[in-house]
Formats: sequence, C-alpha cells, structure tokens
Amino acid sequence: MDVLARFWDRVSATAPLPGSTLLATAAVAAVLVLAPVLWRSTRHVVTIAHEGAHGVVALASGRRLSGIRLHSDTSGLTVSAGRPTGPGMALTCAAGYTGPGLIGLGAAALLASGHAIGLLWALLALLGLLLVQIRNWYGLWSVLATGVVVFAATWWLPPQGQAAFAAVGTWFLLLAAPKTVLELQRSRRRRTAPDSDADQLARLTRIPGLLWVCVFLVVDLGALVLGGSWLLR
Repeated sequence: MDVLARFWDRVSATAPLPGSTLLATAAVAAVLVLAPVLWRSTRHVVTIAHEGAHGVVALASGRRLSGIRLHSDTSGLTVSAGRPTGPGMALTCAAGYTGPGLIGLGAAALLASGHAIGLLWALLALLGLLLVQIRNWYGLWSVLATGVVVFAATWWLPPQGQAAFAAVGTWFLLLAAPKTVLELQRSRRRRTAPDSDADQLARLTRIPGLLWVCVFLVVDLGALVLGGSWLLR
C-alpha cells in the first residue's frame, strides 16, 4: 500500500509551467512539425494517435477490433469487424484525422490544470493498451520506442522537466493534426489516396469527401485554438 501511495503521490503531483516556458515549448513543437527533415520522423507519433483513435472509437461503437498496423512510410491501418455501413463505421472512419487534435485538446486540459506528470503516465497507459493490438513488427517497434521515450521522461526528468516534455508533446499534437489534414487533401488532389478516410466516409454517407476534409480541419483547428488558449491564459 505504501508503494501504491507513493506512486499515486508522484502521478498526481502538480507541476505548473510559466508562460515563457509554454511559449518556448510551443516553438520547439512548431519546429518538429514544420521542419521537413524532422517531420519525416515525428509524423510517426501522429500516426500512432490516428490509428489509436480509430481503434478506440471502433470498440466504443460496438465493433470488434482485429488489429492495428503501422508502416515505415507513416501510414497505418486499423482493421475492425462489424457492419460495413452505419453510424459505427462512419464514426470509426471519422476518428482518425480528428483523433490527434482531440487527444491534444485533452492533454492541454490536463496540462493547464498542472497535471503534466499525470498526463505522461496516462499516455504511457494508452500506449500499453495500443501495444497489444499491434499486428506488425514495425508497428511494435514504433509504439515501444515512443513508450520508452515517454517512460524515460517520467523516470529521469525532474518535475519541471517532465512538465516541459509534456508541453512539447501537447503542442506537437495540436499543431500536427491540421497539417496531416492538409496532407490528406494534397494526396486526394493528386489521386494517390483513393481509399482515404474522407473518401470512405463519402461512400458511407454520400457527403463529398472534400466536405469531410473540411470537417476534419475545422475540428483540428478548433482544438488548436481552444487548447492553445487554455495553455496560454
């Protein structure tokens, strides 16, 4: 019980960040998103959040999750079983491009309340749950590597360092989510993504794929604006 109590005290400890640090971490995250040489690697984190969101919504809507694959080209695939049409399938498809932004929004809420350390442990728990659904070696390596980095931050960094690390991760998700939607539309315009989430939703709902891309972008930009306001106020 003492061990559990000490662990809970550690996880629930608050570590507020000054505004200057939040601005600095936002700048670091912007570099990770905007620098092409870095984006080729950091985009894998967005793919993990994207496919994880597909999986969570699939389960929540009553579908059976068959597995998740992550690929070295930063693409991914989440396979679920159930009705090929209907609200459950539509929600599952819609979750991918909105997932990273909404996860970033939830992270911003925790970070703004000072619970950066708890946020990191929550991310570790989510990565652990995702790990058991991975069905390929690259995906396994990708999730494990991300988990090791987050665990190292929780284990070796001081509280303020953990809070700064969590802030970089939060800003990264908030900034990266809209960029992936713009990349999606670029691929659709070049006709290199005929089975994208937006196109699957178009076939399911008879609403044009471009409109779904706009929905994704509005949700992610809304998460960025709202989450950023929580962090900086």
